[in-house]
Amino acid sequence: DLGEKQTALDYYNQALPLSRAVGDRRGEARTLNNIGLVYSSLGEKQTALDYYNQALPLYRAVEDRGGEATTLNNIGFVYSDLGEKQTALDYYNQALPLSRAVEDRGGEAT
Repeated sequence: DLGEKQTALDYYNQALPLSRAVGDRRGEARTLNNIGLVYSSLGEKQTALDYYNQALPLYRAVEDRGGEATTLNNIGFVYSDLGEKQTALDYYNQALPLSRAVEDRGGEAT
């Protein structure tokens, strides 16, 4: 939020192996998703997708439908930015019922 994206990446890259070491798959997924957000904001869309696609199966494995919906939306945003509108729509359509299921009105609106 302060615009210090490299510093954010440094901290996320310190957190990631710690989450993995203690078997915190939800924390690992959250960290991967956040790394994806930083790369997306830097314009490195393919790298962002790589991180989102690592986070997604972890959210599914721990049955975190809210995290899964957020990550699907983030993937959709990247594809939209890349001009791949139909692919973006496919991801948004996967995210929507999950947001509704967990009663995340903000996610549903997004």
